[in-house]
Amino acid sequence: MSRRIIPVADFSAAPVIAGPVQTPTGVLHDTLARPLRDLRISVTDRCNFRCVYCMPRAVFDKDYTFLPHGALLSFEEIERLARLFVAHGVEKIRLTGGEPLLRKNLEFLIERLARLSTPAGHPLDLTLTTNGSLLERKARSLKDAGLTRVTVSLDALDDALFRRMNDADFAVADVLDGIAAAHAVGLAPVKVNMVVKRGTNDREIVPMARHFKGSGAVLRFIEYMDVGTSNGWNMTEVLPSADVVTRIAEHFPLAPLDAHSAAETAQRWGHVDGSGEIGVISSVTRAFCGSCTRARLSTEGKLYLCLFASAGHDLRALLRSGASDAGIATAVAEIWQGRGDRYSQLRGSSTAETRVLDSRRVEMSYIGG
Repeated sequence: MSRRIIPVADFSAAPVIAGPVQTPTGVLHDTLARPLRDLRISVTDRCNFRCVYCMPRAVFDKDYTFLPHGALLSFEEIERLARLFVAHGVEKIRLTGGEPLLRKNLEFLIERLARLSTPAGHPLDLTLTTNGSLLERKARSLKDAGLTRVTVSLDALDDALFRRMNDADFAVADVLDGIAAAHAVGLAPVKVNMVVKRGTNDREIVPMARHFKGSGAVLRFIEYMDVGTSNGWNMTEVLPSADVVTRIAEHFPLAPLDAHSAAETAQRWGHVDGSGEIGVISSVTRAFCGSCTRARLSTEGKLYLCLFASAGHDLRALLRSGASDAGIATAVAEIWQGRGDRYSQLRGSSTAETRVLDSRRVEMSYIGG
């Protein structure tokens, strides 16, 4: 029997536009005075990996029912929404999944998005997160289409361990070849993300730091997060970022670096010999909700205001109902202006709000990381 386990509310109607038309000004704030600056767009819910912390095979098995193609936003719909978000102040768009490179003809979408510019006339920071499995063959076409940078997920250098973690028998060497190809065509600096799960791959921290030191890539270590409800998350499997930094500094002296912006999620550390930097994303032990400027658009057009949200706002229904650009832009403004999400700051509290979120959070594979 096929299963589809995505614990989110499925809105059948478009958001109600309650107030007057709001013409985008390039500045939009939520209830906590956080601006809208980043939009993450999931282009597919499918992935060719079955990573234990994201799409465990026990849930996402051969009988799992993925979204039909007609349910996905078309490239034209994504471009239209992206243009309206940019008018509201978005400066960075990240394409995610699932595995975004599985979306057929993705380069056509990138070409469309690369033509957008901010109200001040600046080009967008247009990036993509990938597991690297298809990157070697696609790096050149992605760059030519207008992609700025890539982030590659890589959770171990030990090949046997990596194959167990991706549960798809995919080799480390092929991901490294993809990283090299991205660097060669100018999709740089390439960022490499390692999700650290205590007792599973934490012994790979120092080997990863050694491998990427001096490579030009920026290695980032991410605390194992409680996104969704299918990965069996347990706090005992979280290795605090402070411990990651300590382990690396025992081998390679580090010095703290300033953040690129107030909204940056990673704490930056530089090798004191000038051979590059690492970053740590303390998504569990150090909440950064107060500076979060990100919205997330799901594969089927639902807008989520937090990675840990339990429900979205159905923009696809607005698009397909014939709503005008002014109407959709107003809906986006009203949604963002009502945003008060700060799950990570509330995590572990006994409030009714967090109890509901803990039981119904959206899956990472559906919303993108």
